[in-house]
Amino acid sequence: MEAKVLQSLHVTTWVDSDSTFSAPSNSMRLCTQFEKKRRVSMLKCNLVGTIKPMIGDRAAGLKVSCTSQNSPASILESGTFTTEEDLVLKKKSEEIEPCLSGRCIYLVGMMGSGKTTIGQILSEVLGYSFFDSDKLIEQSVGGTAVADIFKLHGEAFFRNNETEVLHKLSQMHRLIISTGGGAVIRPINWKYMHKGISVFIDVPLDALAQRITAIGTASRPLLHHGSGDAYTQTLKRLSKLWEERSEAYTNAHVRVSLERIAAKLGHEDVCCVSPTQIAIEALIQIEDYLKK
Repeated sequence: MEAKVLQSLHVTTWVDSDSTFSAPSNSMRLCTQFEKKRRVSMLKCNLVGTIKPMIGDRAAGLKVSCTSQNSPASILESGTFTTEEDLVLKKKSEEIEPCLSGRCIYLVGMMGSGKTTIGQILSEVLGYSFFDSDKLIEQSVGGTAVADIFKLHGEAFFRNNETEVLHKLSQMHRLIISTGGGAVIRPINWKYMHKGISVFIDVPLDALAQRITAIGTASRPLLHHGSGDAYTQTLKRLSKLWEERSEAYTNAHVRVSLERIAAKLGHEDVCCVSPTQIAIEALIQIEDYLKK
């Protein structure tokens, strides 16, 4: 099966040459593992496939490509783990990576929940490749932004592409995939995501509204502001989307609650929780799920 998939989905991989040598000492092993993760974090990963979503009674051939080089500078790229949290993240990732057995990790959650940022962190510490499903869809239609795809082709067209992208990715291994907020509404998408491990990033709606209002809603096709305060309108629309999707999010294997993290850390505001802390909690919850 995977051989067939690789004919249409080509991912440039890095081969761990260290695996051909005898087992190193503990200190040598840590250096080797660190170097492997550093090199993987700089990996240029290209995904090329033919996507043929149905539009009415006809199919449209779409080419998909994506690069993971747009990840921000990280603790891995800098070559040092500077804080206690960084060290905890590194240690936890080394513990859990062998247990994953190459399974993909799908991040789901409402728009603005930080799936892309968390996904990039997890991909770097686990030595996985990172993909954003929305970016893949944009590139499949010539670089057209999601908001413009909705305007030009409609939501059904976008959802068809989204499902096909998830289908292709589900046949691969060692990927961290950030999904769009609405990917959870189609049961078929869960069929594909459940081939790996799905992680729900749960952020309170008021915090989401603050984040999205701060950066604007131009790129959010499902957030249409009416008259009045931008935050109020955003929160109102997010609440409506939550009503439609909240039950679907319960299909995720793992739930990472920012309220729970904030409580454990003694923060009153979930906005004080850092991406690194969220990534650590995600690994802890994934580990607990694997032990069941």
